[in-house]
Amino acid sequence: MIITANARRVGVVLLLAACSKSSPPAAAPPPPEVRVIAVASEPIVDMIELPGRLQAVRISEVRARVDGIVQRRLYTEGTDVREGQPLFAIDPRELRARMSAAQASLARAEATAANATQDVTRYRGLVAQQALSQQEYDAAVARLRTAEADVAQRRAELSAARLSLGYTTVTAPISGRAGRAEVTEGALVSGGGATLLTRIEQLDPIYANFSQSSSDVLALRNRIASGALKAPTGNVPVRLVLEDGSTYRSVGKLNFVDLSFDEATGTAALRAEFPNPQRTLVPGQFVRVRVEAGVQAKGLRIPQRAVNVTPQGATVLVVGAKDIVESRPVKVGALEGDSWVIQSGLEPGERVIVDGLQKARPGAPVKPVVASATPPATPPAAPPATPAAAR
Repeated sequence: MIITANARRVGVVLLLAACSKSSPPAAAPPPPEVRVIAVASEPIVDMIELPGRLQAVRISEVRARVDGIVQRRLYTEGTDVREGQPLFAIDPRELRARMSAAQASLARAEATAANATQDVTRYRGLVAQQALSQQEYDAAVARLRTAEADVAQRRAELSAARLSLGYTTVTAPISGRAGRAEVTEGALVSGGGATLLTRIEQLDPIYANFSQSSSDVLALRNRIASGALKAPTGNVPVRLVLEDGSTYRSVGKLNFVDLSFDEATGTAALRAEFPNPQRTLVPGQFVRVRVEAGVQAKGLRIPQRAVNVTPQGATVLVVGAKDIVESRPVKVGALEGDSWVIQSGLEPGERVIVDGLQKARPGAPVKPVVASATPPATPPAAPPATPAAAR
Protein backbone atom coordinates (compact mmCIF):
# COMPACT_ATOMS: atom_id res chain seq x y z
CA MET A 1 0.00 0.00 0.00
CA ILE A 2 1.36 3.41 -0.97
CA ILE A 3 1.16 6.21 1.67
CA THR A 4 1.03 9.67 0.24
CA ALA A 5 3.14 12.60 1.48
CA ASN A 6 0.05 14.41 2.78
CA ALA A 7 -0.88 11.46 4.95
CA ARG A 8 2.62 11.37 6.41
CA ARG A 9 2.45 15.08 7.26
CA VAL A 10 -0.88 14.61 9.03
CA GLY A 11 0.53 11.78 11.20
CA VAL A 12 3.54 13.87 12.25
CA VAL A 13 1.31 16.77 13.23
CA LEU A 14 -0.90 14.50 15.33
CA LEU A 15 2.15 12.98 17.08
CA LEU A 16 3.60 16.38 17.94
CA ALA A 17 0.24 17.53 19.30
CA ALA A 18 0.04 14.48 21.58
CA CYS A 19 3.55 15.06 22.94
CA SER A 20 2.86 18.72 23.63
CA LYS A 21 0.09 17.86 26.13
CA SER A 22 1.45 17.81 29.81
CA SER A 23 0.36 14.99 32.20
CA PRO A 24 -1.72 16.10 35.26
CA PRO A 25 0.24 16.43 38.59
CA ALA A 26 0.07 13.42 40.99
CA ALA A 27 -2.09 13.90 44.12
CA ALA A 28 -0.19 14.34 47.43
CA PRO A 29 -0.43 11.28 49.77
CA PRO A 30 -2.59 11.74 52.86
CA PRO A 31 -0.76 12.30 56.18
CA PRO A 32 -0.04 9.07 58.07
CA GLU A 33 -2.34 8.09 60.88
CA VAL A 34 -0.83 7.92 64.40
CA ARG A 35 -2.29 7.20 67.80
CA VAL A 36 -1.86 9.83 70.48
CA ILE A 37 -2.74 10.36 74.11
CA ALA A 38 -3.40 13.66 75.84
CA VAL A 39 -1.04 14.07 78.79
CA ALA A 40 -2.98 14.53 82.04
CA SER A 41 -1.66 15.43 85.46
CA GLU A 42 -2.24 13.12 88.41
CA PRO A 43 -0.80 12.56 91.91
CA ILE A 44 2.30 10.39 91.49
CA VAL A 45 4.56 8.99 94.18
CA ASP A 46 8.10 10.16 93.46
CA MET A 47 10.40 7.13 93.62
CA ILE A 48 14.18 7.40 93.90
CA GLU A 49 16.06 4.24 92.90
CA LEU A 50 19.66 3.86 94.08
CA PRO A 51 22.15 0.96 94.28
CA GLY A 52 22.96 -0.44 97.71
CA ARG A 53 24.39 -3.30 99.75
CA LEU A 54 22.85 -5.32 102.55
CA GLN A 55 24.44 -5.38 106.00
CA ALA A 56 23.66 -7.28 109.19
CA VAL A 57 22.09 -5.23 111.97
CA ARG A 58 24.57 -6.56 114.53
CA ILE A 59 27.89 -8.30 113.99
CA SER A 60 29.68 -9.89 116.93
CA GLU A 61 33.24 -11.21 116.72
CA VAL A 62 33.61 -14.09 119.16
CA ARG A 63 37.17 -14.05 120.54
CA ALA A 64 39.13 -16.01 123.13
CA ARG A 65 39.48 -14.37 126.56
CA VAL A 66 41.90 -16.91 128.11
CA ASP A 67 44.92 -18.88 126.94
CA GLY A 68 44.42 -22.55 126.24
CA ILE A 69 43.85 -25.38 123.78
CA VAL A 70 40.50 -25.69 121.98
CA GLN A 71 38.95 -29.02 122.95
CA ARG A 72 35.64 -28.99 121.01
CA ARG A 73 33.45 -26.92 118.75
CA LEU A 74 29.98 -27.01 120.30
CA TYR A 75 27.83 -25.57 117.46
CA THR A 76 27.08 -26.28 113.82
CA GLU A 77 28.61 -23.79 111.44
CA GLY A 78 26.14 -21.64 109.50
CA THR A 79 23.21 -22.22 111.87
CA ASP A 80 21.29 -19.92 114.17
CA VAL A 81 22.48 -19.73 117.77
CA ARG A 82 20.88 -18.09 120.78
CA GLU A 83 22.48 -15.70 123.22
CA GLY A 84 24.44 -17.60 125.87
CA GLN A 85 24.68 -20.83 123.85
CA PRO A 86 28.09 -22.59 124.22
CA LEU A 87 30.18 -22.38 121.06
CA PHE A 88 33.68 -23.63 122.01
CA ALA A 89 35.26 -25.53 124.90
CA ILE A 90 38.84 -24.63 125.92
CA ASP A 91 40.91 -26.98 128.10
CA PRO A 92 40.05 -25.84 131.67
CA ARG A 93 42.56 -27.87 133.70
CA GLU A 94 45.21 -25.20 134.13
CA LEU A 95 42.68 -22.57 135.11
CA ARG A 96 40.95 -25.01 137.46
CA ALA A 97 44.29 -25.53 139.21
CA ARG A 98 44.74 -21.77 139.52
CA MET A 99 41.32 -21.47 141.07
CA SER A 100 42.19 -24.22 143.61
CA ALA A 101 45.37 -22.33 144.50
CA ALA A 102 43.38 -19.14 144.97
CA GLN A 103 40.93 -20.96 147.26
CA ALA A 104 43.82 -22.24 149.38
CA SER A 105 45.32 -18.76 149.61
CA LEU A 106 41.97 -17.41 150.71
CA ALA A 107 41.62 -20.07 153.41
CA ARG A 108 45.10 -19.27 154.74
CA ALA A 109 44.33 -15.53 154.79
CA GLU A 110 41.04 -16.14 156.59
CA ALA A 111 42.83 -18.24 159.22
CA THR A 112 45.39 -15.48 159.78
CA ALA A 113 42.61 -12.92 160.09
CA ALA A 114 40.76 -15.08 162.63
CA ASN A 115 43.93 -15.39 164.75
CA ALA A 116 44.48 -11.63 164.55
CA THR A 117 40.89 -11.06 165.67
CA GLN A 118 41.40 -13.23 168.73
CA ASP A 119 44.59 -11.36 169.62
CA VAL A 120 42.85 -8.00 169.47
CA THR A 121 39.98 -9.28 171.62
CA ARG A 122 42.35 -10.67 174.22
CA TYR A 123 44.64 -7.62 174.25
CA ARG A 124 41.69 -5.29 174.70
CA GLY A 125 41.02 -6.77 178.16
CA LEU A 126 44.69 -6.73 179.16
CA VAL A 127 45.03 -3.08 178.22
CA ALA A 128 42.02 -2.25 180.40
CA GLN A 129 43.78 -4.01 183.32
CA GLN A 130 47.02 -2.23 182.41
CA ALA A 131 48.65 -5.64 182.02
CA LEU A 132 49.60 -4.80 178.39
CA SER A 133 50.95 -1.63 176.88
CA GLN A 134 48.91 0.45 174.50
CA GLN A 135 51.62 0.06 171.88
CA GLU A 136 51.31 -3.71 171.78
CA TYR A 137 47.56 -3.42 171.48
CA ASP A 138 47.86 -0.99 168.55
CA ALA A 139 50.24 -3.39 166.83
CA ALA A 140 47.68 -6.20 167.21
CA VAL A 141 44.96 -4.01 165.71
CA ALA A 142 47.27 -3.21 162.77
CA ARG A 143 47.93 -6.92 162.20
CA LEU A 144 44.17 -7.56 162.15
CA ARG A 145 43.60 -4.87 159.53
CA THR A 146 46.40 -6.27 157.41
CA ALA A 147 44.92 -9.75 157.69
CA GLU A 148 41.48 -8.50 156.69
CA ALA A 149 42.95 -6.70 153.66
CA ASP A 150 44.78 -9.90 152.73
CA VAL A 151 41.47 -11.80 152.91
CA ALA A 152 39.82 -9.26 150.58
CA GLN A 153 42.70 -9.59 148.11
CA ARG A 154 42.55 -13.38 148.11
CA ARG A 155 38.79 -13.27 147.54
CA ALA A 156 39.32 -11.00 144.53
CA GLU A 157 41.94 -13.39 143.18
CA LEU A 158 39.54 -16.29 143.62
CA SER A 159 36.81 -14.37 141.78
CA ALA A 160 39.21 -13.64 138.92
CA ALA A 161 40.27 -17.30 138.75
CA ARG A 162 36.64 -18.43 138.76
CA LEU A 163 35.83 -15.90 136.01
CA SER A 164 38.75 -17.08 133.87
CA LEU A 165 37.65 -20.66 134.35
CA GLY A 166 34.19 -19.68 133.10
CA TYR A 167 35.76 -18.23 129.96
CA THR A 168 36.93 -21.71 128.98
CA THR A 169 33.36 -22.26 127.76
CA VAL A 170 32.92 -19.66 125.02
CA THR A 171 29.28 -18.61 124.66
CA ALA A 172 27.39 -16.56 122.07
CA PRO A 173 27.18 -12.88 123.08
CA ILE A 174 24.14 -12.29 120.83
CA SER A 175 21.53 -14.33 119.01
CA GLY A 176 22.04 -14.73 115.28
CA ARG A 177 23.61 -16.87 112.60
CA ALA A 178 27.05 -18.22 113.50
CA GLY A 179 29.57 -18.32 110.70
CA ARG A 180 32.48 -20.59 109.94
CA ALA A 181 34.81 -21.47 112.82
CA GLU A 182 38.20 -19.76 112.52
CA VAL A 183 39.95 -22.38 114.70
CA THR A 184 39.79 -26.15 114.99
CA GLU A 185 40.17 -28.60 117.85
CA GLY A 186 43.71 -28.61 119.18
CA ALA A 187 44.45 -25.00 118.25
CA LEU A 188 46.19 -22.79 120.80
CA VAL A 189 44.22 -19.61 121.44
CA SER A 190 45.36 -16.53 123.32
CA GLY A 191 43.40 -14.30 125.61
CA GLY A 192 45.97 -11.52 125.35
CA GLY A 193 45.91 -11.70 121.55
CA ALA A 194 42.11 -12.04 121.47
CA THR A 195 42.14 -14.92 118.97
CA LEU A 196 39.12 -14.76 116.66
CA LEU A 197 36.98 -17.89 116.98
CA THR A 198 33.94 -17.08 114.80
CA ARG A 199 31.46 -14.34 113.91
CA ILE A 200 27.75 -14.05 114.63
CA GLU A 201 25.48 -11.91 112.45
CA GLN A 202 21.97 -10.83 113.35
CA LEU A 203 19.95 -10.95 110.13
CA ASP A 204 16.42 -10.10 111.24
CA PRO A 205 15.94 -7.23 110.65
CA ILE A 206 18.63 -6.35 108.11
CA TYR A 207 20.07 -3.05 106.86
CA ALA A 208 20.41 -1.77 103.29
CA ASN A 209 23.13 0.87 102.93
CA PHE A 210 23.03 3.25 99.96
CA SER A 211 23.97 6.83 99.12
CA GLN A 212 22.70 9.78 97.11
CA SER A 213 24.73 12.47 95.38
CA SER A 214 24.79 15.99 96.77
CA SER A 215 23.30 17.40 93.53
CA ASP A 216 20.31 15.05 93.75
CA VAL A 217 19.80 15.90 97.42
CA LEU A 218 19.84 19.62 96.58
CA ALA A 219 17.38 19.14 93.70
CA LEU A 220 15.05 17.16 95.96
CA ARG A 221 15.14 19.88 98.61
CA ASN A 222 14.39 22.55 96.01
CA ARG A 223 11.39 20.59 94.70
CA ILE A 224 10.03 20.23 98.22
CA ALA A 225 10.63 23.92 98.96
CA SER A 226 8.90 24.99 95.74
CA GLY A 227 5.84 22.88 96.51
CA ALA A 228 6.26 20.66 93.45
CA LEU A 229 6.82 17.72 95.76
CA LYS A 230 5.09 17.01 99.06
CA ALA A 231 7.53 15.44 101.50
CA PRO A 232 6.40 12.24 103.25
CA THR A 233 5.47 12.34 106.92
CA GLY A 234 6.37 9.67 109.46
CA ASN A 235 8.28 6.61 108.34
CA VAL A 236 9.50 6.82 104.74
CA PRO A 237 8.57 3.57 102.89
CA VAL A 238 11.44 1.82 101.11
CA ARG A 239 11.36 -1.17 98.74
CA LEU A 240 14.06 -3.51 97.51
CA VAL A 241 14.68 -4.75 93.99
CA LEU A 242 16.82 -7.89 94.07
CA GLU A 243 19.53 -8.89 91.60
CA ASP A 244 17.14 -11.04 89.56
CA GLY A 245 14.78 -8.08 89.08
CA SER A 246 12.15 -9.29 91.55
CA THR A 247 10.82 -7.02 94.27
CA TYR A 248 11.24 -8.06 97.90
CA ARG A 249 7.84 -8.77 99.41
CA SER A 250 8.25 -6.76 102.64
CA VAL A 251 8.37 -2.96 102.76
CA GLY A 252 11.13 -1.39 104.84
CA LYS A 253 11.61 2.06 106.32
CA LEU A 254 14.31 4.70 106.15
CA ASN A 255 16.01 4.87 109.55
CA PHE A 256 19.19 6.88 108.97
CA VAL A 257 20.20 9.90 106.87
CA ASP A 258 23.69 11.32 107.24
CA LEU A 259 23.72 15.07 107.82
CA SER A 260 27.06 15.58 106.04
CA PHE A 261 28.46 14.62 102.64
CA ASP A 262 31.46 12.40 102.08
CA GLU A 263 34.30 14.61 100.89
CA ALA A 264 35.76 11.86 98.69
CA THR A 265 32.56 10.84 96.88
CA GLY A 266 30.25 13.84 97.33
CA THR A 267 27.41 11.65 98.53
CA ALA A 268 25.25 11.39 101.63
CA ALA A 269 24.93 8.01 103.33
CA LEU A 270 21.44 6.59 103.90
CA ARG A 271 20.22 3.38 105.48
CA ALA A 272 16.95 1.46 105.44
CA GLU A 273 15.75 -1.38 107.64
CA PHE A 274 13.84 -4.41 106.36
CA PRO A 275 12.24 -7.38 108.11
CA ASN A 276 13.96 -10.64 107.19
CA PRO A 277 12.20 -13.46 109.06
CA GLN A 278 12.98 -16.11 106.42
CA ARG A 279 16.64 -15.03 106.08
CA THR A 280 16.03 -14.38 102.38
CA LEU A 281 18.28 -11.33 102.42
CA VAL A 282 21.98 -11.97 102.99
CA PRO A 283 24.67 -9.45 104.07
CA GLY A 284 26.84 -8.27 101.18
CA GLN A 285 24.06 -8.82 98.63
CA PHE A 286 23.72 -6.17 95.90
CA VAL A 287 20.25 -4.59 95.69
CA ARG A 288 18.50 -1.56 94.27
CA VAL A 289 16.70 0.57 96.83
CA ARG A 290 13.52 2.43 95.90
CA VAL A 291 12.65 5.26 98.28
CA GLU A 292 9.33 7.10 98.28
CA ALA A 293 10.67 10.66 98.36
CA GLY A 294 7.24 12.29 98.27
CA VAL A 295 4.15 12.85 96.13
CA GLN A 296 3.92 15.02 93.01
CA ALA A 297 0.51 16.66 93.12
CA LYS A 298 0.58 17.32 89.35
CA GLY A 299 2.74 14.52 88.05
CA LEU A 300 2.85 13.34 84.44
CA ARG A 301 3.02 9.76 83.26
CA ILE A 302 3.23 8.42 79.69
CA PRO A 303 3.60 4.90 78.27
CA GLN A 304 7.11 3.56 77.99
CA ARG A 305 6.73 2.85 74.26
CA ALA A 306 6.28 6.57 73.58
CA VAL A 307 9.74 7.51 74.93
CA ASN A 308 12.95 7.09 72.96
CA VAL A 309 15.82 6.80 75.44
CA THR A 310 19.37 7.29 74.14
CA PRO A 311 22.73 8.03 75.80
CA GLN A 312 22.11 11.68 74.95
CA GLY A 313 18.75 11.75 76.74
CA ALA A 314 15.08 10.94 76.27
CA THR A 315 12.76 12.35 73.60
CA VAL A 316 9.09 12.05 72.65
CA LEU A 317 7.15 12.98 69.52
CA VAL A 318 4.42 15.56 70.16
CA VAL A 319 1.63 16.56 67.75
CA GLY A 320 1.58 20.36 67.84
CA ALA A 321 -0.38 23.05 66.08
CA LYS A 322 -1.84 22.15 62.65
CA ASP A 323 -1.04 18.48 63.47
CA ILE A 324 2.68 19.00 62.83
CA VAL A 325 5.05 16.57 64.61
CA GLU A 326 7.60 17.99 67.04
CA SER A 327 10.51 16.17 68.69
CA ARG A 328 10.58 17.11 72.39
CA PRO A 329 13.42 16.35 74.83
CA VAL A 330 12.09 15.27 78.24
CA LYS A 331 13.56 14.39 81.61
CA VAL A 332 12.29 11.02 82.82
CA GLY A 333 12.07 9.87 86.39
CA ALA A 334 11.27 6.38 87.64
CA LEU A 335 9.95 3.61 85.41
CA GLU A 336 6.72 2.38 87.01
CA GLY A 337 5.46 -0.73 85.30
CA ASP A 338 5.14 0.15 81.60
CA SER A 339 5.08 3.94 82.11
CA TRP A 340 7.73 6.61 82.52
CA VAL A 341 7.25 9.40 85.06
CA ILE A 342 8.05 12.69 83.30
CA GLN A 343 9.80 15.27 85.45
CA SER A 344 10.09 18.04 82.84
CA GLY A 345 9.62 18.73 79.13
CA LEU A 346 5.85 18.18 78.80
CA GLU A 347 2.76 20.10 79.83
CA PRO A 348 -0.73 18.77 80.63
CA GLY A 349 -2.93 18.58 77.55
CA GLU A 350 -0.15 18.02 74.99
CA ARG A 351 -0.65 15.17 72.54
CA VAL A 352 2.09 12.52 72.60
CA ILE A 353 2.40 9.88 69.88
CA VAL A 354 2.30 6.36 71.34
CA ASP A 355 1.74 4.25 68.19
CA GLY A 356 2.89 4.84 64.63
CA LEU A 357 6.19 6.41 65.62
CA GLN A 358 7.92 4.91 62.60
CA LYS A 359 5.54 6.83 60.31
CA ALA A 360 5.91 10.21 62.06
CA ARG A 361 8.68 12.63 61.15
CA PRO A 362 9.45 15.91 62.96
CA GLY A 363 8.11 18.82 60.91
CA ALA A 364 5.69 16.65 58.89
CA PRO A 365 1.91 16.56 59.32
CA VAL A 366 0.07 13.53 60.70
CA LYS A 367 -3.49 12.44 61.33
CA PRO A 368 -3.80 12.01 65.12
CA VAL A 369 -6.23 9.47 66.53
CA VAL A 370 -6.88 9.37 70.25
CA ALA A 371 -5.77 6.05 71.75
CA SER A 372 -5.77 4.48 75.18
CA ALA A 373 -2.59 4.30 77.22
CA THR A 374 -2.47 0.54 76.80
CA PRO A 375 -0.96 -0.85 73.60
CA PRO A 376 -3.35 -2.44 71.11
CA ALA A 377 -3.58 -6.19 71.24
CA THR A 378 -1.48 -8.01 68.68
CA PRO A 379 -3.65 -10.35 66.57
CA PRO A 380 -2.68 -13.99 66.78
CA ALA A 381 -0.55 -15.32 63.97
CA ALA A 382 -2.34 -17.36 61.33
CA PRO A 383 -1.74 -21.11 61.65
CA PRO A 384 0.60 -22.61 59.05
CA ALA A 385 -1.10 -23.98 55.95
CA THR A 386 -1.60 -27.71 55.80
CA PRO A 387 -0.32 -29.64 52.81
CA ALA A 388 -3.86 -30.05 51.53
CA ALA A 389 -4.50 -26.29 51.75
CA ALA A 390 -1.22 -25.63 50.04
CA ARG A 391 -2.33 -27.73 47.15
